[in-house]
Amino acid sequence: MSGTIRSGIGGWTFEPWEGSFYPSDLPKKRQLEYAASKLMTIEVNGTYYATQKPATFAKWASEAPSGFVFSLKGNRFVTNRKVLGEAGESMARFLGSGISELGEKLGPLLWQFAPTKKFDAEDFEAFLKLLPERQDGLALRHAVEVRHASFAVPEFVALARKYGVAIVYADHNTYPEIADVTADFVYARLQKGDDDTPTCYAPKALDKWAERARRWAVGDQPDDLPLADADHAAPKAKRDVFVYFIHEGKVRAPQGAMAFMERLAKE
Repeated sequence: MSGTIRSGIGGWTFEPWEGSFYPSDLPKKRQLEYAASKLMTIEVNGTYYATQKPATFAKWASEAPSGFVFSLKGNRFVTNRKVLGEAGESMARFLGSGISELGEKLGPLLWQFAPTKKFDAEDFEAFLKLLPERQDGLALRHAVEVRHASFAVPEFVALARKYGVAIVYADHNTYPEIADVTADFVYARLQKGDDDTPTCYAPKALDKWAERARRWAVGDQPDDLPLADADHAAPKAKRDVFVYFIHEGKVRAPQGAMAFMERLAKE
């Protein structure tokens, strides 16, 4: 028994991908269609900066095959604030912008916090209480990416577990790495890639990440990743796993995501 493992990239519009990932003669309007045919998921960054329209979400859904999912980054006006409990209006605006038009292709919602945002239990729980379980009848899954070292404590893990929210595992040079499993899915952002490496991450590193994803998918915990609360293990249950090659090594991110999935297909 295993959950579904998907790997992907951030967005689909990036000039260096033209000719290196996309065929040189592919029209820009068909880039999403092409990317969705080669990958299993894409993390959308545009929703962080601007409110989209229902027709836009519907168009994205129409250009992706069955089984493909979009992870949407929550709008910055929700997470970039001093008092998180006051984000309700901005959150409702984002959730009501038409994300349900994606239907079964709606993946996790990623709520990303600034590196300067420190952990305050009361403040952060107020935010978690705002996260709805459904939107327009569609079940929602939430993930939080925290980027200040103060979050690497058992109290934060306990809150995420209480509300069934996934803690993003950030493979990053400076952000805290928190591998505690707190939801019914796992969300990892691999941010140590290299443009000079044909597959973004070196082959041996890809082998390791594929093995970690397999363990997450069957409900196990990789034994080589840091935990903030080592005294409380997540219950063993199959989980969907989302792995994004993103930020660093972006030029080769599509190749990294595809090479990662090739390793899983060999099993």
